Order: sequence, then structure tokens, then C-alpha cells
Amino acid sequence: MRSSGTLLCLGSGAAFGAMAVFGKLAYAEGATVGTLLSVRFVIAAALFWLLAAGAVRGVQRRDVAAGLGLGGCYALQAGLYFAALERIDASLLSVLVYTFPAMVATAAIALGRERIDRRRLAALALASGGVVLVVGGAGAGALDALGAALGLAAAVVYSTYTLVSEGVSRRVSPQALAAIVCSGAAIVLTAGSALLGELRPAELTAAGWGWLTCLAAVSTVGAISLFFAGLRRVGPTTASILATVEPVVTVGLAFAVFGETLGPIQLAGGGLVVVAVLVLNPGTRRKAAWADR
Repeated sequence: MRSSGTLLCLGSGAAFGAMAVFGKLAYAEGATVGTLLSVRFVIAAALFWLLAAGAVRGVQRRDVAAGLGLGGCYALQAGLYFAALERIDASLLSVLVYTFPAMVATAAIALGRERIDRRRLAALALASGGVVLVVGGAGAGALDALGAALGLAAAVVYSTYTLVSEGVSRRVSPQALAAIVCSGAAIVLTAGSALLGELRPAELTAAGWGWLTCLAAVSTVGAISLFFAGLRRVGPTTASILATVEPVVTVGLAFAVFGETLGPIQLAGGGLVVVAVLVLNPGTRRKAAWADR
């Protein structure tokens, strides 16, 4: 069960990793930040409701309220992320945001939800170091204090989202919870984008709608479903460490799609993240060794 949870979390991270590529392609086809976020979650919510169908009927009111609150939390994290992105380099922002696995691990231990052990501590150190090498290998510009603060705030909000989600995900099916979360995010982001004058779907080209549909289907419906399913199997600390595969996938896809250069430092960082996954799942290494005999 734990190995299946690992695969689900890795699949979620990979799907989230494609988000930046889909977003960049959509920006080139007329999308604004507000349009991207609103359309992404409206389409995702509609898809989730089709998938969830009867599963939502048995959800208790307190869990519906919690799911909608998580949607608002997710919307806040996205807003902080893109606000920070306007002030600091994407590479530096990735480093700041991916402090969240350490935050989640610390909070989970402080709340008595999980115990830290040498294996998880080693995996956390390897994964964090790998992310720094992957995104830092591209270089970063001068530090903007407000941008850095927004990036860290996004990490704090996402840590809260992960910890709260873990409790709700044990009571609600992944599709039902994801449908409620995306609905909450869609409401908040659509209203906010409209008030700020950032909601301009008419400016999107046909290709832009296509890329936003991919963003909703792959990097939202697929990613969130896999995350909730994996979270209930491995817990918040392990899930957050496994999520560090996301920037590695993003860098790899950027290389494949846009021809962005991958240096030896970034490759080494990706290797550390892979090692962190193996450390979290020692059984995987034993099976691999047995298969080689």
C-alpha cells in the first residue's frame, strides 16, 4: 500500500511539473494570470463533478465546508505564487516554495501526527538539496524582499493546505474532495480576477483554450486526484518530500519543449531527488536488486 502511495504522489508531482509548461504556452496565446487561474479551476471543477457524481452525495457538511476552505487556501497559495513571480526569478521562487516539505515535516511532528526517523530526515535533506541544485543551477537574480516574503508565504499556505488535506482525505474519496476543493478555488479566483480586471477569456486564441484545457485536465484533475489518493496512504511528510519531483519534471520538460539548457549541476540535483525517493522506499531498492540477479 505504501509503494502504491509513493507512485501516486510521484505521478501527482509529475503532473504538477507540467503546469509551468502548459502555462507558458497559454500565456503566448493570450492568457492573463487571472484568466489562466480562473479558467483552469472552472474547467477542472466541471471535470471533477462529472467524475465524482454520486461520490459527493454522502459527504458530510463539515467536510464540504473544509473542502471549500481548502479551495480558498489553494487559491491564496496560487495568488501569492504568481505575485511573487512578478518580482523575483522563477528559480529563486522555486527554492523558496519548496521549503514547504520541511515546514510540513516540522508541523506534523509538533502536532504529534508523525514521528521523524533517520530515513525520512535523510530523504528530506536529499530532496531539498536536489531542488536547490535543480532550480539554482539556472541562476537567480537580485533578491527582492517583498518577492521573497510572498514566496515564503506561499510555502506556508501550501504547508497548511497539505496538513489539513491529510485529515479530510481520510474521510472523503479523492474525486469528491478534489471536486469540492476545485469548486472553492474556482469561485475565489474567478471573483478575484474579475474584480482586478484580469479575467479576459475573450483574448484567448483556440490554441490558448487548448493549453488551458491541458492545464486543467493534467495538472489539476490528474495531479490533485493523485495527490489526495497518495496522501491518505503515505501521510503528509512523505507526500511533501515526494512532491519535490515537480521542479525536476518542470526543468526536464522545459528542456524538451523549449530547449532550455540542462547543466551538470541541475542533473546532479535531479539525481539527488531520485535518491531521496529510493531512501523513502527501501523496498524498491531490494526488489530492483533481486530483479537484477
